[in-house]
Amino acid sequence: MSLDNAVTKPHERLAERLADDLDRVNAMIRERMASEHAPRIPQVTAHLIEAGGKRLRPMLTLATARMCGYDGPHHIHLAATVEFIHTATLLHDDVVDESEQRRGRPTANLLWDNTSSVLVGDYLFARSFQLMVETGSIRVLDILANAAATIAEGEVLQLTASRNLATTEDTYIQVVRGKTAALFSAATQVGGVIAEMDADIEKALYVYGDALGIAFQIVDDLLDYTGSDAIGKNIGDDFREGKLTLPVIRALAAADETERTFWQRTIAKRRIEEGDLATALSLFEKHGTLSSTRADALLWAERAKAALLTVPADPIREMLADLTDYVVARIT
Repeated sequence: MSLDNAVTKPHERLAERLADDLDRVNAMIRERMASEHAPRIPQVTAHLIEAGGKRLRPMLTLATARMCGYDGPHHIHLAATVEFIHTATLLHDDVVDESEQRRGRPTANLLWDNTSSVLVGDYLFARSFQLMVETGSIRVLDILANAAATIAEGEVLQLTASRNLATTEDTYIQVVRGKTAALFSAATQVGGVIAEMDADIEKALYVYGDALGIAFQIVDDLLDYTGSDAIGKNIGDDFREGKLTLPVIRALAAADETERTFWQRTIAKRRIEEGDLATALSLFEKHGTLSSTRADALLWAERAKAALLTVPADPIREMLADLTDYVVARIT
């Protein structure tokens, strides 16, 4: 799905506002992903980091730090930390999911191998902790270390919930909070912490990142069924992998016996036949699960924007609110 100019402006405006900081982050990423003894590390890392990602998570750290008046150097370290953690999780995810495409390009595990992807991901996690320590803030280290643990926990929970037709909406949100929202909320929270904001502002920034991350993942899951190849996704991947995302969970809750048999074969047993994706889409339409999932994404986006209202007025605050609209605009 292509985004028109009006939709892309919020992200571009924020990137322009933070251009100098983003350049410094990119320089630090290139410096810290180097390895004197293992040239494969920068090769694998560069393949993913330089693949045209929007740097959304590190930009959130830079934005919240600047919005809170921080004028020191350590927001650069934290933004690079966030990007390294994110990249490490992508490398690991592609191995777990046996993915072959990421951001419209072949995955690292396809170009090299699973072992390289896992080990380079581990290296980036280690690098991220080195960067955290350099800030000298135990509070920052606590937030980001907890986020890293929560991400891993969320991925394991998703693994156990995958193909389990008893998975509930509460479990789904728990998975989303773990594998996606945890890094969003950490990215926004540490921007306030490094600027030494009071507890109320720090909490508001956490809530903003948490709600934004949940909206982001719900949208991503929805696009697996409603998007197009133009956005760099292989349509139906979640269906073929047996993932219990919100549209499927709600279709299951409304299913009759015949429909449940269909979901049992396709999701629980992963026995996919020709035309099954079209059948799944027809069931979503029958029970209105795509529209209800879309409504949930918009609700989480509104919660994110509401959290920003407790943060002092600043042009960056308005850009973050617009960025929230940008995240959900892909499904509207």
